[in-house]
Amino acid sequence: MHGLSRLGTGSNRSVSPSPPSSPRFRHGRYKNFAGGGGGVGRGGKQSAANKIVFVLISTVFRRKGVLLFAPLLRSPPGSVYRSPQLFQKLWPHMEAESNATHNALMTAWNLKMHQGWKPCVNSIISKTGFSELPKSNGFLIIEANGGLNQQRLSICDAVVVAWLLNATLVIPIFHLNSVWRDSSKFGDIFDEEFFIHALRNHVNVVRELPEDVLQRFDNNISNIVNLRVKGWSSAAHYIQKVLPKLEAMGAVRIAPFSNRLAYSVPSNVQGVRCLSNFQALRFAEPIRTLADKMVERMVMNSSHSGGKYVSVHLRFETDMVAFSCCEYDGGEEEKREMDIARERSWRGKFRRRGRVIRPGANRMDGKCPLTPLEVGLMLRGMGFNNNTSVFVAAGNIYKAEKYMAPLKQMFPLLETKNTLTTPEELAPFKGHSSRLAALDYTVCLHSEVFVTTQGGNFPHFLMGHRRYLFGGHAKTIKPDKRKLALLFDSPHIRWETFRRQMKDMLRHSDVKGGELKKPSGSVYTFPMPDCMCKQTEAAANESSLSF
Repeated sequence: MHGLSRLGTGSNRSVSPSPPSSPRFRHGRYKNFAGGGGGVGRGGKQSAANKIVFVLISTVFRRKGVLLFAPLLRSPPGSVYRSPQLFQKLWPHMEAESNATHNALMTAWNLKMHQGWKPCVNSIISKTGFSELPKSNGFLIIEANGGLNQQRLSICDAVVVAWLLNATLVIPIFHLNSVWRDSSKFGDIFDEEFFIHALRNHVNVVRELPEDVLQRFDNNISNIVNLRVKGWSSAAHYIQKVLPKLEAMGAVRIAPFSNRLAYSVPSNVQGVRCLSNFQALRFAEPIRTLADKMVERMVMNSSHSGGKYVSVHLRFETDMVAFSCCEYDGGEEEKREMDIARERSWRGKFRRRGRVIRPGANRMDGKCPLTPLEVGLMLRGMGFNNNTSVFVAAGNIYKAEKYMAPLKQMFPLLETKNTLTTPEELAPFKGHSSRLAALDYTVCLHSEVFVTTQGGNFPHFLMGHRRYLFGGHAKTIKPDKRKLALLFDSPHIRWETFRRQMKDMLRHSDVKGGELKKPSGSVYTFPMPDCMCKQTEAAANESSLSF
């Protein structure tokens, strides 16, 4: 007979037309245009006139042919990085508006149009939870890999699985990733004691396996059976397949544990996810202390705008540019550097037989990382003026001196974690990408406007966290990169047209800010309605949660 489990009973279960075919010229159509006859008089004059007409028509057709085929002489859309030319054309218009009093920072979000939401995690979990923790069915050990927010996802899902199985969760082990290269342990990034305490009424968490349990496996954690769980497995799968092995052996490992639990699970299970992510996981004290100082400094730097600032998650590091297989304006040197970076991090993956890399197609499909220049163009077009304080969250930007210069030109009040802190303050975090990312995460979390440029776990978790904090609205600009690619590939576009397109994009982000979770969506990005209630409902359930 299986031990007690907590599987809930609820269930959450313009194509562009083809271009016209090219015109075909039928050669020889005019070969008899000049009439025959060898007479000199009227026939000779007619022959001469016919020859002149023939030459004129031939010339016109040749010119028409050139015009018709001129588009084919231009490089295919997206194959050339034209944003610098667009910047040169639009910069005078931006300068002319530098002293404009209106700043989109103050009016970016129309919060009146969004229904206010409040966190109500505890009431959701308590609907089907137990009044006290039942006897544990054994110990669950998981290994989290990837960067900061991939680890965060694994941790939160591990809490859910432990809750489902009535297992005791051992503080997750962090795998040293070949890309992130961060040797930090759980306690270096997250507050271990707070995590254990916050979950005490829902999941039992221990720092390490008890000595007597470890001795049963010859004091070697590798001797504990490692269950290969398929990605996106259902809650029922864990009850049916994992629970019997847990009860039989007293301890199981699941490594790796990346994306091993389906997004679509019962609502009370989603509640445990939110409890773990939004309440139990907070950064370690050294990270919180410096991050809070950074937020305070950004607010002080933004006093002219009521302490409001813009944060940008800029994914233009060497590895990201290399992985995207996009081309910019660095020529052969850039291609050589990207080839080296791809081989260093993904040995042979991009050289497999049959793999075709199409940089232009990638750009037009919105898959290329936005450059700092492109982010600046977008924001200035949206109406953020040069008095806007901007925080850039990023790793080591590829050729930073070159690519960051135009962004600083458009936004002089620009900060990064390197400029916002002293070398002494930042020194303990150097060489630890996840701890540095935690600093960026916190500053972005508290900005008035957050801009995501390339997707990934960092913006997805931030958008959800911001919705949880800001009454259900993400306050996030998520640009249409396919549309941007077309606009950036149009160096002759008028400033008025470009600005109108950008303002439309900002309005679209405002509308999408309060989006509810779809059945297949992630509660980490869309916490409504599984982990938040409309304000009238929240008042009846519980008071607003603190962080």
